[in-house]
Amino acid sequence: MRIILYTGKGGVGKTSVAAATALKAASGGKKVLVMSTDPAHSLSDSFDEEVGAEPREIVRGVWAQEMDHTTMVDRHWGEIQGYLKALFEWQGTDSLTAEDLAMLPGADEIFGLLLVREHCKGGIYDALILDAAPTGETLRLLSLPDQLSWYVEKIFPIQRRAARLARPFVRRAKSLPPMPDEEFFAAAQRFYDMLSEVKDMLADRESASVRLVVNPEKMVVAEARRSYTYLNLYDYGVDAVVVNRVLPEDVSDPYFDRWREAQKRHLAAIEESFSPLPIFRSKLFGREMFGVEALLELGDEIFGERDPLEVFSRGRVHRITRGQEGYEVSVPLPLARREDLELSKRGTELVVKVRGYRRNILLPDFMGRFEAGGASFEDGMLKVRLHDETR
Repeated sequence: MRIILYTGKGGVGKTSVAAATALKAASGGKKVLVMSTDPAHSLSDSFDEEVGAEPREIVRGVWAQEMDHTTMVDRHWGEIQGYLKALFEWQGTDSLTAEDLAMLPGADEIFGLLLVREHCKGGIYDALILDAAPTGETLRLLSLPDQLSWYVEKIFPIQRRAARLARPFVRRAKSLPPMPDEEFFAAAQRFYDMLSEVKDMLADRESASVRLVVNPEKMVVAEARRSYTYLNLYDYGVDAVVVNRVLPEDVSDPYFDRWREAQKRHLAAIEESFSPLPIFRSKLFGREMFGVEALLELGDEIFGERDPLEVFSRGRVHRITRGQEGYEVSVPLPLARREDLELSKRGTELVVKVRGYRRNILLPDFMGRFEAGGASFEDGMLKVRLHDETR
């Protein structure tokens, strides 16, 4: 299944672009589902039709879906929520507050990712178009499997064994907090495994792409630049940038002259920042772009004769090459700054940090004994040299 995830700063029009992409693809004979993982559902407003928790055919070939939070909680979070609620209640929290505290922060977006997995395994659609949350939330969401991996692989099994041993004693001691049962640990492991599976699906550059939606405005472009760096940090392929709401050249009113000049500067910055990625433009229309007819026009404006499901760029991932004195790990970090980078190595893991974001790069087992022998950062490419100290 072709997967395209649209993200961007709030208010740039990514929901409209996602819906327009689905309609454009369906006009070429594809069966497409457009789905919102953003808690602030806007697909209903964009199509000007009610979109519910189950996929609904809007026009021939296009289905739309907005996630049902309650159903996903029952399906994937019930056992975990039950234990957390009991723990909070043991601490003296009232039942209603405990139930609220037991919800995972950002659960809407996370459950949206699990729906991606379900649709991919279902095989009903040719393409899945995701209207994701604004970039900050999306980045935290996409980085979650990496952030949890060390805990789940190293600490979680120890806690699970300890709980199994301590559970009979804790049950007899009323003064101790409740101990999670085996169903809790099994549900937590399943939850992590499913998230990791989704991560692998979205990181497959042959079938999945992230597209950045921007407006030619200073703060929007700055956030898109940062997002592009962080998406590369986690190996997600960005295959295109969509510049939305560009002031048309035929608008001659002097009122817009300064606005047009500012947009020209920002458009130049977008070209410099994201080249050689394909950059698609859509003009600022003279009306609100909602409803099927308007969205079809928007899709034609953005893509023209091109297939919107095409993988426009596969980008680069980290690679390991052998040199004269050891190995070199190359990590593309476009638009990052040297002063924002931090590096460390623990066993077979190379840890790269860019400000508050971190990525663990798993190295081959034999490189666990290797030491970092220096690094360089030029033209958006981080190169870390590793050599064997035992030789």
